[in-house]
Amino acid sequence: MNVSLKGTRLKRMTAVGTVALTSVALAACGSSKSSSSSKTTTTTSGGSSTVNISPAAFTVDFSAMAQLKSLAAKGKGNVAVLLPDTQTSARYVSFDAPYLTQAFKAAGLTTSQFTVTNAQGSKSTMQTQAEAAITNGASVLVVDPLDSGSGAAIETAAKAKGVATIDYDRITLQGASSYYVSFDNVVVGQKIGQGLVDCNTAWKVAKPQVLEMDGDPTDNNAKLFAQGYNSVLQPKFTSGAYVKVGEPAGTWDAPTALTNFQQQFTAHPNINSVVAANDGIANSVISVLKTNNIPARKIPTTGQDATLQGLQNILTGYQCMSVYKPIYVEAQATVAVALYLRAGQTPPASLVNGKTNNQVTDVPSVLLTPISVTTTNMNATVIKDKFVTASALCAGAVASACTTAGITP
Repeated sequence: MNVSLKGTRLKRMTAVGTVALTSVALAACGSSKSSSSSKTTTTTSGGSSTVNISPAAFTVDFSAMAQLKSLAAKGKGNVAVLLPDTQTSARYVSFDAPYLTQAFKAAGLTTSQFTVTNAQGSKSTMQTQAEAAITNGASVLVVDPLDSGSGAAIETAAKAKGVATIDYDRITLQGASSYYVSFDNVVVGQKIGQGLVDCNTAWKVAKPQVLEMDGDPTDNNAKLFAQGYNSVLQPKFTSGAYVKVGEPAGTWDAPTALTNFQQQFTAHPNINSVVAANDGIANSVISVLKTNNIPARKIPTTGQDATLQGLQNILTGYQCMSVYKPIYVEAQATVAVALYLRAGQTPPASLVNGKTNNQVTDVPSVLLTPISVTTTNMNATVIKDKFVTASALCAGAVASACTTAGITP
């Protein structure tokens, strides 16, 4: 969990219903005054102006946020971001919190006009943080819920007090959010599935015997990831080209995943291909493979979140790929939506490019594009974006693999 990020990123899934993601075409924006970027325009009407910005404008230097300063100046109240924990993924501390903070500041908000807090895995703590934020003048809440039930309670209470809410990274099922910002999680899963197919071919795996290692069933994102990779793999199971050996109970907990895989590998020693829903699960699988003296490039394993460990496992030939989700894009898109809501404006169609059903309604959504990462594009993606440093990636025993991949610390 896809990261994800959750990383490492991730994810908590609900077993209730199927969340349908429907991408819609970007609507054309009328523009009477162009900005310096073709990805941002300004529409003027009746003496007031509205900035029309698209996800393509959000670069790693955060320069597009300066174009939202006029919008920030019109807004009222504060924006409060509620992050879930620090255990399921390191991304919340390493990336989400600092990137969100940078985006708010780049758009012109002062530290007294926004907060970024973390619930440390406690639903009651997040509830308290939400209540405190509203009491202290928040007009917008950005919610990355620990689960849909607690998230929906926060959003319903906020709505009753006239506070807008944005679902961040995962949809709150049966919630009351005004908008949703995330990477397209079904596409994340599709990239995982295709990554396994490509790797089975490249590593010449005869008659793949596939084990699916899913994310936590309380995380809706994990359901969407599975929907994505099963859309790729099910036709191969149906045709008999691949055999699905098993699918133990999902988890994001690495020690639990390790135990699950140990049991499966003991019961089914014919397993020669593994779908892992994130890099943490993949690393648990790889640990068992190494303990059993399985050599590199023998049993393909997928991943997600482009963690340092996951990328090193790719370089050393134990993991096929990971899915990179540029969190700096997600953070800027979320702050942009929050600024429109804070200013009493509707975010433009250039930004809101889809809808996501939360089992109550279709929530207007900003659906971002994830990137599949292998040795061939690490330099151009995670290293270029400073998501990881080449020096950290290529430390120790990984140095020679970096050299082979053309990565220079």
